[in-house]
Amino acid sequence: MFCITAHCQCVLRAMATNSIKPFSTEEIQRILHHLQQPAVFINMTCDWPALRWTAENLSACLGDKLIRFRLGRKEGMNTPLFETCCSYVEAKLEHFLSWTRSQSGSDVGPFSDFPNAEYWAYADYKYIAILFQDQPSMFEDVKWSAFGFEGRNGRESTLWIGTEGANTPCHLDSYGCNLVLQIQGRKRWHLFPPDDTSKLYPTRIPYEESSVFSQVDVLRPDLRKFPKFQRARVHTVTLEPGQVLYVPRHWWHYVESVDPVTVSVNSWIELDMDDVARVDEAVSKAVVCAIKSVPSDDNADDWLNPTEDGVTSHNENMQYVNLAVRAWAQRQKDLQDPRDPRPAKRDASGQIRRNSDSIRESVPFSVPFGPHLIPVRCQQEGSSQTMEVTPEGVGLKFPGNRAGGSQDCTVSSEAAAAVRLHQAEHELSSDSAQCGARDCANQTSASPSSGHEDSRHTIITTNDLLDCLVHPDIISRVTELLLERHTGSLRTTAPF
Repeated sequence: MFCITAHCQCVLRAMATNSIKPFSTEEIQRILHHLQQPAVFINMTCDWPALRWTAENLSACLGDKLIRFRLGRKEGMNTPLFETCCSYVEAKLEHFLSWTRSQSGSDVGPFSDFPNAEYWAYADYKYIAILFQDQPSMFEDVKWSAFGFEGRNGRESTLWIGTEGANTPCHLDSYGCNLVLQIQGRKRWHLFPPDDTSKLYPTRIPYEESSVFSQVDVLRPDLRKFPKFQRARVHTVTLEPGQVLYVPRHWWHYVESVDPVTVSVNSWIELDMDDVARVDEAVSKAVVCAIKSVPSDDNADDWLNPTEDGVTSHNENMQYVNLAVRAWAQRQKDLQDPRDPRPAKRDASGQIRRNSDSIRESVPFSVPFGPHLIPVRCQQEGSSQTMEVTPEGVGLKFPGNRAGGSQDCTVSSEAAAAVRLHQAEHELSSDSAQCGARDCANQTSASPSSGHEDSRHTIITTNDLLDCLVHPDIISRVTELLLERHTGSLRTTAPF
């Protein structure tokens, strides 16, 4: 596993004599434009007041304000713990801190029903604009403008506070990329490239418009049900205080807190959401809501993620589909310059590139990886490779031979052990795939058996059918057909 080990205090001491950041705004814009893999930025946030946002300081700022915490059991189940299956409490941050310290006689509020030896807690997706609406000056403590996003600060960010073991299920974000500032404690990120989507067994249940979840518990995978996961390529990094992780669009990620208390700030940035992707999302939403809104014997699960506002009607969803398709058609017209039959080039935000931009992009550019920008590389089974930021200075440690070439990537050490165990117990077929239905305990549908005779009697549920219908490959094909049909209708109705 790749670890970046340092505490921000070390960096602050190093930067005290040199306030110049390693990358200018223009440089970092070019870096983010060219980055095709996750990477960690070092020494870019040492002047951010947000680094003082420890849980203790935030508790003093928030006072009696109640925050919603998600709780889950620490025991592993070999199945993802989706947000639809968690317990929730509304509590003060002061209650949360007392609960984490196991202080006898302390007021832990509603946490009293959840022994901290058995449960983890997570205040996730907390919009800073809402949390500190009466303290707007705190928005300026987060300075994403240093990363090339002029005017962007904490107002457009979310706050995450959790205990050891707190996690988010493995998922990908549909609309954009992520910049994550670690403030207190450490978080371990397990990331998988977009090309590995089929190996992550994507699902839309629970449904969240901006996310696609994996059916696999990536730390304790059930390889009898999900055999292709053993070929997934995991990139692992432990994020330290003061460091910023860049997660490109459509990279799968599972995140776990590894210290008693962790605090981080996430800025989700819609950089490269194109019109085709919008049609994909609109079609997915229409299909999921249409099927899951119909009552049936096996269709009573809690399928809507808590982050969603509610179920929209089929009429509304079809309006979204039509609007998305029309936006795509209009964009095709806008892209076509009547003086130039070639489509106009656009940047990551969708704006037409100026000539100066095109000239700049035509110049070869190499992402300046080094002591201030560290790539999150693919995990190599059994490797002891680490990346370390030492108190004496920033440096890289790569045990073993790392000269050139791509690595033969495999799953993390935990998953690799599970691979060996399951392979010893049962011969896996590398080409077999399955769409599995899940409830909170992943018991909705029977687990596949090694024999074809038994598999013929496996009951196909509504969720099985839905997983196949909204598989990214299927949705992409449906979108392609819709756009072809829409373009054809435009041509037949246009005057000759």
